Amino acid sequence: MPHRERIDSTDARLLLALTAHPRATTVALAEASGLSRNTVQARLAALDRSGAVGSFERRVDPSALGYPLTAFVTTQVAQRRLEEVANALAAIPEVLQVHGLSGDTDLLVHVVAADAEDLYRVAGLILDVPGVERTNTALAMRQMVGYRIAPLLRRTAAR
Repeated sequence: MPHRERIDSTDARLLLALTAHPRATTVALAEASGLSRNTVQARLAALDRSGAVGSFERRVDPSALGYPLTAFVTTQVAQRRLEEVANALAAIPEVLQVHGLSGDTDLLVHVVAADAEDLYRVAGLILDVPGVERTNTALAMRQMVGYRIAPLLRRTAAR
């Protein structure tokens, strides 16, 4: 995992304001976080440069693009081929994320699909990647807790 500078309580307050109002202007964020406009601009730029703030992509719902099914594909990979397999998986548009794991499973592949037939196709594409030895696909029936960061930001802001 890439090394990033640790977010302090001031950055956390700023990010909470941005989380609550993602389209807010710098002046509005300064007001909401109790910081000066120049401080907000400098801190946002630093957070962006450090990689602490990810891309806008996470906010786009795949179902709005015609991909309502979410699945997780556990993948076993031939030794020493993880990087090659990860690069091949990145070329499959329906692959949203790939995590390297410890234990019996090497990769956890987060995918989306248009329907069951499409999921079968996507799972086949993953299995066809050279170096992939075995897969197991689990369909997400519903999301129980969505991606969130605000509770951690609140804890950091309180420090």
